[in-house]
Amino acid sequence: MSRSKSAAPTDRTPVRRRIRGLDADERSAQRRRQLLAAATELFARQSYSLTSIEQICQHAYVGTKGFYDHFDSKEACYTALLEQITTGIQQRVAEAAAEVAGRDWPTQRAAIIAAFVHAIADDPRLAKVTFGEAGGISPAVEAQRRRNRRWAAEFMKHQWLQANTTDAPSLLPLALATIGGMFELIADWLHHHDDGGAPDSVETLITDLNHFVAIVDAGRAATAPRTPD
Repeated sequence: MSRSKSAAPTDRTPVRRRIRGLDADERSAQRRRQLLAAATELFARQSYSLTSIEQICQHAYVGTKGFYDHFDSKEACYTALLEQITTGIQQRVAEAAAEVAGRDWPTQRAAIIAAFVHAIADDPRLAKVTFGEAGGISPAVEAQRRRNRRWAAEFMKHQWLQANTTDAPSLLPLALATIGGMFELIADWLHHHDDGGAPDSVETLITDLNHFVAIVDAGRAATAPRTPD
């Protein structure tokens, strides 16, 4: 009498192939990082308009198909890069604000501005990509820039309120105007380098921005409604 052999259990889950220790998802993420790193280098070195998708792919050692697996266009690649840089800046600024929370406003202001400048200027390519290339690329990129400014203005308004500044309907517009002025100072600092002027240091930019915001703060204090005695 023969015994029937029970079939050995099988795992029908497909085995994920690993190449150089990476599975498909990890390789895809690596290609995306390579493409964004290449875009950073090329946009900063030779401008957005003079950089082609093929150049980005060649610099990243990624095929054109790999590019389109992640981005629909060069504009989409730039927008993703801008978002990546912006996230890093926001994180560093928020961390700096948390470290000096509860201290006097001039101390907080100096720490936040220093963190912001170092986030964009320690690697000059980041400043060039975010402030030197973003203008006029497309409506989608302009919308992203506006969102970035809005976030920065909301962040500044929050810091003013944390420093016991009286809230007012004009506080957010003033913050937006202040951020616009700060961004213009950064753009001027950046273009001064590109035009062959004597290079100003990062510390000079920090000082200039601190001086500018201090003047805005003085104006706010001078025009704030006075509390009756």
